[in-house]
Amino acid sequence: MQKHHGFTLIEILLVLVLLSLTAVAVITTLPTSQKDLSKQYAQSFFQRLQLLNEEAVLSGKDFGVRVDEAKSTYVLLSLTQDGWQPLELKQIPSETKLEDDIALQLELGGGAWDDDNRLFEPGSLFDEDMFAEEDDEKNKKAKPPQVFVFSSAELTPFTLSFFPENGDTLNDGWRIIGKETGEIKLLAPGEEAEDDDNTRF
Repeated sequence: MQKHHGFTLIEILLVLVLLSLTAVAVITTLPTSQKDLSKQYAQSFFQRLQLLNEEAVLSGKDFGVRVDEAKSTYVLLSLTQDGWQPLELKQIPSETKLEDDIALQLELGGGAWDDDNRLFEPGSLFDEDMFAEEDDEKNKKAKPPQVFVFSSAELTPFTLSFFPENGDTLNDGWRIIGKETGEIKLLAPGEEAEDDDNTRF
């Protein structure tokens, strides 16, 4: 009888299984969707804010975060003798720009102050653009933060959401919640925050 050379069925199946496992391993490491990118940005901000909080307590300095929703950027700031300046830490970049299809939204006070409880119309008192053309030197200074990280381990209560532009903050977004006590939480899409006695998120 002639001996035929070739692959057995088991050998072919084994090669196919190995190829499929390799493909799955490569695909899972790539951020293929906007939700994956939102998660990465949120986790990165969460870790940076925790480092900033610890640094504030250890160094006795005050820090802050300035969020620009229109430009999809946030800047980490440090309070110096010359006022608020971009943060200079080796492990943390001062400014982060999100990709075009990812948006962010900042809510101060965690929703404790509703529009019905406002004494003044938003922007009626201290309009940031009111004195924009006053002085060239003043225009070069960094704008003050909306979120303060104090050396006493206290925070400005806030909720910062990272979400796809075509989605919404609750069902599609990753949210970082900061409480006045210094506690920082990371919430996944659809996850509800626990009610607090002092602050409602």
